Amino acid sequence: MGKKRPLVPAAREALDKMKVEFSNEFSLELDGEYKGNKTSKLNVYIGGPIGGMMTRKAIEEFEKNLINKK
Repeated sequence: MGKKRPLVPAAREALDKMKVEFSNEFSLELDGEYKGNKTSKLNVYIGGPIGGMMTRKAIEEFEKNLINKK
C-alpha cells in the first residue's frame, strides 16, 4: 500500500484494510506494487475515488463518535 505514514502508526493495518475494501467496491485491484511507471491520470483515476471514500467514511465515523459522546 502507500508509503505515507499515518498520524497514528497503529492505524496502518486498519487503513490498509479500508483501502482494500473500497477498491473491491470499485472492482479495482490493489496489489501494493510500484505505481510510478503509470501515468498520473491513471493513478488519479484509481486512487482518487478510494481516497475520497476513505475520507468520507472517516468523517462519518468521527461524527458518529462525536454525537455519541454528548
